[in-house]
Amino acid sequence: MKTNKILFLILVFQLITYKSFSQELKPYFDKSEYKELLRISSVTNEATVGLNKFPLPEQYTMLYQSKLMGLENLWDLWVNENHSIAVISIRGTTKDAESWLANFYAAMVPAKGELYITKEDTFKYELAPNVNAAIHVGWLLSTAYLSKDILPKIDSMYKSGIKDFILMGHSQGGAINFLLTAHLYSLQKKGIIPKDIRFKTYCSAGPKPGNLYFAYYYESLTRDWAFNVVNSADWVPEVPISIQTVNDFNITNPFVNAKAMIKKQKFPKNIYLRSVYNKLNKPTKRAQRNYEKYLGEKTSKIIQKDLKGFIPPHYFKSTNYVRTGTTIVLFADEDYYKKFPNSKEKVFTHHALKAYLYLLNKM
Repeated sequence: MKTNKILFLILVFQLITYKSFSQELKPYFDKSEYKELLRISSVTNEATVGLNKFPLPEQYTMLYQSKLMGLENLWDLWVNENHSIAVISIRGTTKDAESWLANFYAAMVPAKGELYITKEDTFKYELAPNVNAAIHVGWLLSTAYLSKDILPKIDSMYKSGIKDFILMGHSQGGAINFLLTAHLYSLQKKGIIPKDIRFKTYCSAGPKPGNLYFAYYYESLTRDWAFNVVNSADWVPEVPISIQTVNDFNITNPFVNAKAMIKKQKFPKNIYLRSVYNKLNKPTKRAQRNYEKYLGEKTSKIIQKDLKGFIPPHYFKSTNYVRTGTTIVLFADEDYYKKFPNSKEKVFTHHALKAYLYLLNKM
């Protein structure tokens, strides 16, 4: 009898321990999980969504909402009813000009380096080890501000027994989420974040966050654990505009020695080929320089007026933005367009949370 009582107490203890500290997150895209995250995102983006038009979260409660920081950035912390999973929800673009500056500051910087918020405040990051990997500087700046506030909350949640975290962001929030995810994995690799924390990422309507070399690393890093959910009618995942030059290829490629090979051709073939090559090569390089000039150097001067002490970085000589991460396509069919018709005036019709929810329910 006494032995049975001891065994029962051991079993109860094991169940309590499992309930409190086991990890519940599963890999792969989960429709019901994403649906609840859309509801959370509607609260995070209350200023642009309108809570009376969107269902509220059913399984999660907000624990914390940050103050505005950086370029009008904001985030929420949520926890599920079992207190076993926490959600970090990043706000998207608002109507404020400062918020849009984060999008328009679209020059690239290396995916590994330092960003000087001020002379006394340096954000060190390593979002990809490849020296050719590059990312969007505006969203990196937002990530720098947000991460300083997010990291202490991750630590406090971990100490309370939560080891599972979902990162959610719609629109600009999704763009930042790409970079924040890579940053958190980097800190975990360095031992700054505990190894037994599991992150799962849902970028929703996320734009292109960096170049191909960043995308390669991000996708290898987050396989089965990170997604970008895209409405096929939405224009936001198609930006920023991509400009690929011959410098954006891997080192081993036929374009490296193109001029030398053309020179070896007989006259007049060499003249013709050189002319064609220059017509294709020079415009893309010129466009890349203009991109860096207007969406890098000139935009940074505007940002310096809002963020006193910010020191603009040296930009990466590329703007080869690519679609990143495992993409979950919500396909806009004929029935969808009857409910959400194309409009030249309502440019965010297909970008709205309700459009994403409609297509998700049809999935």
